[in-house]
Amino acid sequence: MMESALLHVLVPCVLCVSLANTNLFDEVEVDLSYEHYAEKTVDDMPAFLRMPFNCLVNLGYIYMGLYWLLQHRSIKEASQSRYMREVFALMALFYAPVQWTRLAVLRRAPAVLDQWFTLPIFAWVPVWISFIESGPGKWRAWHGAALELCSILSYGLALVHPQGFEVALGCHVALALYKGARVQLVHGDSRSRGFLLLAVLSCSGFVALKLLDHWLAQYWLFQRLTGHFWSKVCDVLQFHFSFCFLTTLTHRAHGETARQE
Repeated sequence: MMESALLHVLVPCVLCVSLANTNLFDEVEVDLSYEHYAEKTVDDMPAFLRMPFNCLVNLGYIYMGLYWLLQHRSIKEASQSRYMREVFALMALFYAPVQWTRLAVLRRAPAVLDQWFTLPIFAWVPVWISFIESGPGKWRAWHGAALELCSILSYGLALVHPQGFEVALGCHVALALYKGARVQLVHGDSRSRGFLLLAVLSCSGFVALKLLDHWLAQYWLFQRLTGHFWSKVCDVLQFHFSFCFLTTLTHRAHGETARQE
């Protein structure tokens, strides 16, 4: 199952990387300078650590991705449930080097990919929820593939409007929140509700701290560890609590036995 998950993440990833390195997205508005970030650069550091904290925070995605990819909390876990978890974890692992590369080289292709990869990551939450709601017997892989394809294609909005990416991302977030609230009402308990609230709070922090990066830098608390850095911490936590929420509901809905932590 790990091989299937890897293949299904790698193929669209390679396709997006190939397209991002053409002139297709030359008109997409992306930030290609360090002035976009409130954190001050350290010129004596190598390029991959030129902005130390915003670079090193990507290790959090790698650690979290590996944890959920390799951990075996479930005493009994169906192959399809494992596939859902592995795809989501691999997405985190693939996303980290893209963000890191963007800061290291300040080129258009990784900047585009940094935006683009965000969309299918958010889209995987409704895909997983659909699996929870349908059950292993009724769920069809092509439903998930279709939603992911629509998610990837939705980045085309960035080609037709300066805020096209933001519109697409907002729709993805809204769909994930709606589906999360709905599945919680049907299959959830107090534990999953706590995970859902923490995921929503982390998502809010991710958006707000990123937007307020420069404004927050006027306060000493955010001058070294900036708003953008903390937004990425919130993003890692958003990933983690989404995993907690989705795996908990999978166990409850499908009768899988899980060891509680």
